[in-house]
Amino acid sequence: MAHFAKVVDSKVVQVIVAEPEFFNTFVDSSPGAWIQTSYNTHGGQHPEGRPLRKNYAGIGYSYDAGRDAFIPPKPYASWTLNDTTCLWDAPVAMPTDGKVYSWNEEAGNWVEVVLPE
Repeated sequence: MAHFAKVVDSKVVQVIVAEPEFFNTFVDSSPGAWIQTSYNTHGGQHPEGRPLRKNYAGIGYSYDAGRDAFIPPKPYASWTLNDTTCLWDAPVAMPTDGKVYSWNEEAGNWVEVVLPE
């Protein structure tokens, strides 16, 4: 089985699981195109070495035909698109000290999340 995203005006509106042969007889008269996506692809990486379209498509993602990539929605206004991964990068790297952090857009930095005990 494979995954396919329905793309309308560069936006993913549906994702289905189907055999590729399904599209040999499937009639879809609605606008848009069905584009294959890979469930295990993230940031241009695939555990088996075969990345497809940079990221697995999700509803609300955009499809950039020039990059041949699915791009998730931009999480914050200050974040920028990484051209290599087609993921969004924060302007400041998240700390890697093992703690849990959340992005604070107003402050422009990561804030530690205190988890209940």
